[in-house]
Amino acid sequence: MRKGDVIGQKEVWTRLTQMAREDRLPHALMLCGPQGSGKMALALAFANYLLCRNHTCDDEACEACPQCRMLAKWEHPDLHFTFPTIKLPSMGADHKPVSDDFAKQWHEMIQTGPYFSMDQWMTAIGAENQQAIITAGESDELIRKFSLKSSQGGYKVSIIWLPERMNIECANKILKLIEEPPSHSVFIMVCQEPDKLLETIRSRTQRIDVRRIDNDSIAKVLAERYPLGAETATRVARLSDGSWLNALRIIDNDSETADFFADYQQLMRLAYMRNIHDLKKWSERIAGYGREKQKRFMDYFIRLTRENFMYNFGNPELNYMTEEEEAFAVKFARFIHEGNIIQISEMADKIVRDIKQNANAKIVFFDMALQMIMLILQKK
Repeated sequence: MRKGDVIGQKEVWTRLTQMAREDRLPHALMLCGPQGSGKMALALAFANYLLCRNHTCDDEACEACPQCRMLAKWEHPDLHFTFPTIKLPSMGADHKPVSDDFAKQWHEMIQTGPYFSMDQWMTAIGAENQQAIITAGESDELIRKFSLKSSQGGYKVSIIWLPERMNIECANKILKLIEEPPSHSVFIMVCQEPDKLLETIRSRTQRIDVRRIDNDSIAKVLAERYPLGAETATRVARLSDGSWLNALRIIDNDSETADFFADYQQLMRLAYMRNIHDLKKWSERIAGYGREKQKRFMDYFIRLTRENFMYNFGNPELNYMTEEEEAFAVKFARFIHEGNIIQISEMADKIVRDIKQNANAKIVFFDMALQMIMLILQKK
């Protein structure tokens, strides 16, 4: 995993390597940014850079030293991964799941590439409908591992994916570890929702914000890796909203996105007709998606609602829609306007919060459906 495998993010990479070169690298970093922006790709590439013994002149790992050869398979003894896990039925009652319990699945996933989502990870471990967390057992393992000397005589690196999923016992133990870090240790936290972390942890890490990937970088890599013309690659890049994962879903003709578009159309049509009976059926079906898929649907709902609002301005440069979505917007966009866009946005944000807090999904989505009746029929 090298700098060249990271899509875009040149400014962040320069900042990371400059800190290392100037010997002012903090013992705890926190890479924060939206899903698909390349936080894990940066973390992996930077870990490779730190553990390599023979950097090239352009801040690349050499790929030739013994350390780089181990890192090619992510089997370096001084690189440790921490990530959310679940408790399997086969585990004992007193066992606290740790990352090492799922090492095989984890290595298979990162070997396929550094861009993946929580949903993909949950599928990999067969736990789509469970809540994955980082337990206190994991912090105990990290403390044990970092009490040992470096195997290769250099850095010891810990990559913690989604630290916001640490339970409170684990977070407090990790806090103590980063407050009194062992010599030559670096903790790289790959975080999507930093506000959920303990303030004491946030204050003891150096936060680096990873922005959405620029469209030009996404379009360039798409054109290089897939049989797409320049125009198609540019359109996909714009639709991806700065996320490489979104770009991949689009070119794969993602069936989920098609389903979400159908769900969106049905909601708006039934709300316009005031068909409460079928809206109740709609809400029950969405409630059956499971928490993570519900959140993805709401992300789609928010995006397409915004696109329909912008469509009214008659400026194609402001819109990021597929041909099918744009065809729907021709007749529907007039129902999303200055008189209701703020209320719809606030409603959607509240639904996302309710889903994250395990509210009753049937009630949440039926209430959403009923509100849409009033909102889309509201005058400007």
